[in-house]
Amino acid sequence: MKPSLLRRAAQADVCLLLEGTFPYVRGGVSSWVNEMIRSYPELQFSIVFVGSREEDYEGAAYALPDNVVHFEAHYLYEAAPADAQPAREIPGDAEAFARSAALHDAWRNHGAADAGVLMADMVQLIGDNAPLSEEQFLRSRAAWDFIVDQYNRYCTDPSFTDYFWTVRIMHKPLWQLARVAQQLPPARVYHTVSTGYAGFLGALAHYRTGRPLLVSEHGIYTKERKIDLLQSQWIRDNRGAFERDISRISYFRELWVRFFEALGKLAYDAADDIVALYEANRQRQIADGAQASRTRSIPNGVDVDAFAPLIEKRAVRARNVVALIGRVVPIKDIKTFIRALFIASRSMPDIEGWIVGPEEEDPSYALECHALVQSLGLAKNVKFLGFRRLDEILPQVDVIALSSISEALPLVVLEGFAAGVPAITTDVGSCRQLIEGSGDEDAALGFAGSVVPIANPAAFAQAVLELLGDEPRWLAAQQAGIARVRRFYTKKQMIEQYRVLYQRLTAAPTRAGDADGRAAARGGCPVHHGAVAGTPAQSQGVN
Repeated sequence: MKPSLLRRAAQADVCLLLEGTFPYVRGGVSSWVNEMIRSYPELQFSIVFVGSREEDYEGAAYALPDNVVHFEAHYLYEAAPADAQPAREIPGDAEAFARSAALHDAWRNHGAADAGVLMADMVQLIGDNAPLSEEQFLRSRAAWDFIVDQYNRYCTDPSFTDYFWTVRIMHKPLWQLARVAQQLPPARVYHTVSTGYAGFLGALAHYRTGRPLLVSEHGIYTKERKIDLLQSQWIRDNRGAFERDISRISYFRELWVRFFEALGKLAYDAADDIVALYEANRQRQIADGAQASRTRSIPNGVDVDAFAPLIEKRAVRARNVVALIGRVVPIKDIKTFIRALFIASRSMPDIEGWIVGPEEEDPSYALECHALVQSLGLAKNVKFLGFRRLDEILPQVDVIALSSISEALPLVVLEGFAAGVPAITTDVGSCRQLIEGSGDEDAALGFAGSVVPIANPAAFAQAVLELLGDEPRWLAAQQAGIARVRRFYTKKQMIEQYRVLYQRLTAAPTRAGDADGRAAARGGCPVHHGAVAGTPAQSQGVN
């Protein structure tokens, strides 16, 4: 850890729980976190960063603002030190595991209403010297019997060995997070910007302290993890050719998906307020188990005054530059952008495609993208620029491209609008709302670009050619984007809405317990096999 991150404090106003984002990884979520902290100089923040392994992060990408008084980082997939003690069986607490089984059954039954109450009861059993300690899970006869029972009842994969070790790998981070929660400096409110591991930690902090928990999601974590899991190559499927049903995903893949669904439901149950970026995501949160009365939408906002001077700096359009500004990772579908540029270059030979963003998160994918550019003969058209300052890039860009297969409300599109740059996006998240407007007043402003299907290079190329090749259309799209961001998506609007939330939550009394069974003393790590499991945390917060 660099010296600039070594900050310690006994307490804070707001504790931010961040998985795989600020301050180590650049992107939309990290940029948002940085701006949020700096927007409330009157508040003291502590930050808990949760990542995969320390070696996966190349130092801090952001300097900590002055009002960050405490910082700590925890890595969930570091190699464990060798255990000097010989393995030995311990009896285990059968009653504790029975209560754990009841909790898992509630989760398995699509997040039954009593899961929150069961979790509140469970926390008294969690801890290094408690009936559901990590040692109990790893070495007790009760844990072994429970795993065998769950395998026999639910597992459709023939390998018990893979099931056994998958369960162990899944649960390792949860006990580590339970220990982190026990040692956190007190805060008046805990704020997690995702569910997942950070959301689990937020739930533990809330249950242990009785202080409010705020959950704000840029994307829907469970949806994004499901995409990752369905694409992953490391999950085993031991079924034979005649045992496989191609209409169903493998058991272990499904197990990981249910794990993150359960973590999401746990965070929602613990939260006092749950924020989505736009209405469709708020409805998705409700469908995933969030109580509707606790949900609200607060869209991202940008500092339009800071971007306004970039409009005047724009060069006369001559170069036909299309820029994809984002991380070079599969979820951004950089390859579709490259293929679209290949198609467009046949009709517009001087077109330039700039890929502006870090490549270190998924080096193998970045190499594949570079190789694709070379194989298509696009070295003169497509440039990888790495991380660059937006105020340097945007005045030189004619169109913002977003080819992602999943997004929420992408800041880069709003930033482009504020700088006078229209956008072409895939039909994901709130992109259609940003391009075409939502509601009569918004829609009357006009289209700020185009929306195309996911993973369709030909459609993307056609939209690029139509926008760049029609000057009146481009100018109308530019004006629509500028008007939309200034009317509906300003940083001032966003900051004020979060200020109201922070003021209410930090002033709330510590809750010793309430009617729905959520108690101040609760928190900890459930043991669940048929319902949940986990995956490395590096990718959290989709930026």
